[in-house]
Amino acid sequence: MDRLKDKVALVTGGAQGIGKAIVRSFAAEGARVIIADIDPREGKTLAAELPGTVFRRLDVSDEAQWIAVLDSVVADFGRLDVLVNNAGITGRAEAKNDPEHTTLEDWRRVMTVNTDGVFLGCKHAIRVMRPNRTGSIINMSSRSGLVGIPHQAAYAASKAAVRNHTKTVALYCAEEGLNIRCNSVHPAAILTPMWEAMLKDEADKEKVAAGTPLHRFGRPDEVAAVVLLLASDEATFITGSEFNIDGGVLAGTAASPK
Repeated sequence: MDRLKDKVALVTGGAQGIGKAIVRSFAAEGARVIIADIDPREGKTLAAELPGTVFRRLDVSDEAQWIAVLDSVVADFGRLDVLVNNAGITGRAEAKNDPEHTTLEDWRRVMTVNTDGVFLGCKHAIRVMRPNRTGSIINMSSRSGLVGIPHQAAYAASKAAVRNHTKTVALYCAEEGLNIRCNSVHPAAILTPMWEAMLKDEADKEKVAAGTPLHRFGRPDEVAAVVLLLASDEATFITGSEFNIDGGVLAGTAASPK
């Protein structure tokens, strides 16, 4: 259980859902983990539960906070080896989020967290990783970053931007002669508080599961397993790549031809 032994990793949105599962998996594999989140109650509770983890409050849309948090990580731990840009939002549940009715305010709010947050994380991770010339950045995109989503216009656009920016970061770091890898992960239908907020009832949940070729929702730990691989030294020749974790959704239709 030492695939990340002595590595220093920061996970944004690490207090719940997929981020929480990633924190658990990293800690179990020997990493020293910084749980970065805007929710101090959940973040501190998780840090108290897991030896080798600490909580830092971080609003990913605020560059000054990124600078302060990453500088404190270097001061406390000497370096940063892994960054997981996981924090993200879908948009207000009570609002219409389609291309016709999304307000500019809501569009900008989603973009600020999901796109600006990833940009800032990559920017300042490169800065603090540069002295050691090595590291792994994993950006949480989505199935929604690969296909259109009629009622999640801002979310889909933001996750498409994350996908593309990941490749730009990977190529830039390689061009700079840095062994800093950057990859994106694209989950779909993972049962988390974010997904549960979008499901109306049990029938709605069953409908989504039925539309997945594996006929179920994915689990946060199944996403964490792929992120763990990308963070580890088992993936040192993987950069600029994208990994779908979707139960087969993007493979095509599960219906048999007649």
